[in-house]
Amino acid sequence: MPRQVHLFDRPSRFVAGTVGQPGDRTFYLQASDGTGRTVSVALEKNQVQVLADRMAELLDEVAGRADAVIPPDADVDDLDPLTPPVDEEFRVAAMGLAWDGSEQAVVVEAVAAGEEPIEEDAILSDADEGPDALRVTITPMAARAFIARARRVISAGRPSCPLCSLPLDATGHVCPRQNGYRR
Repeated sequence: MPRQVHLFDRPSRFVAGTVGQPGDRTFYLQASDGTGRTVSVALEKNQVQVLADRMAELLDEVAGRADAVIPPDADVDDLDPLTPPVDEEFRVAAMGLAWDGSEQAVVVEAVAAGEEPIEEDAILSDADEGPDALRVTITPMAARAFIARARRVISAGRPSCPLCSLPLDATGHVCPRQNGYRR
């Protein structure tokens, strides 16, 4: 079956967001363009965290060695919820991140899980066969805004227990540091 790659070159919106209540949230990457086309892919919270961290590292590295103008930081300017309807195209198994020096842009690719393990060279490739993918090319400023929003979305979850650092449920939790007593 041929590979379906959802391409977004400088989309009008590329964000990380969630659906559901803290403790029962599903995380998504969502890209939208000016024509009204929107693609949402599901992923894990830690994948969003890793993507934001690696994207920040990439931008810092490029700013230190290239002739590109990279903004140091950005505020979260997009606080809107995900664009409805949030229909999951696929669940992300692997991601790739690259700097396109000729376009002065960050390239993000999220690759779908398949029956076979994903080969490293399948990520960010233009092969006709392989897992479906979402490929987004964004400006450094859009990348900094993505990082700021992703970190805000991640921190908006359940508060941590001050003793064991596990997430607190609305009903409390059995804290291992309290020898099993409810906190």
